[in-house]
Amino acid sequence: MKLDILAIGAHPDDVELGCGGTLAKMISQNYKVGILDLTQGELGTRGTYQTRKSEADLASRILGVFYRDNLKFKDGFFTNDEFHQLEIIKIIRKYRPNIILANAIEDRHPDHGKAAKLVNDSIFLSGLAKIETILDGNFQERWRPKHTFNYIQWKELKPDFVIDISGFLDIKVQACLAYKTQFYDPESKELDTPITSLNFKKSIIYRAENLGRLVGCDAGEGFTSASWIGLKDFDNFI
Repeated sequence: MKLDILAIGAHPDDVELGCGGTLAKMISQNYKVGILDLTQGELGTRGTYQTRKSEADLASRILGVFYRDNLKFKDGFFTNDEFHQLEIIKIIRKYRPNIILANAIEDRHPDHGKAAKLVNDSIFLSGLAKIETILDGNFQERWRPKHTFNYIQWKELKPDFVIDISGFLDIKVQACLAYKTQFYDPESKELDTPITSLNFKKSIIYRAENLGRLVGCDAGEGFTSASWIGLKDFDNFI
């Protein structure tokens, strides 16, 4: 059960908001894509971890992902330590993705940057032969993805590259809005948060369209890379 791409998010809905269009596009090209949520989002102001689970299941069906799981780390309080690293390493070694997409390296929610660092450290350690892990009674071989990229979330970080998601923005929006307890609902009696505003709901579209405008396509999703990106030649630009 090897994955081409594994997208990791601190909370259910992080992946959909950050790179849902990219995942939908890659899935349409027959790449195997999985999602790993680190927490159940149980500290979310609206909804419960049970509703978040059903919403994540619906979003997964909309995107068509091959695999999704939740490590059930403690929302807001998970740390970058050996226990949490090893749990992520087990998943990386099990599914052996070529690319990992992770949370924004810096963001309004402290869990996002914290998750980015945790995932990055876990990826490095996953490639070390002397770190032994056992899953389902089987010894796991070391594995380190070829590439790790971070999607962009609340803050307007400058992307190192933008993926053209023209034709897939509608799927991204549907997957995001599967989390109906989390976003704009004029009938809701629960407390308001920055992401429950109508403006935030609209931003799912206008931010993607603006990134697309800047790179000459209908819609885009931006990513940052801690490593330099090498190109074999100019084939993609001619």
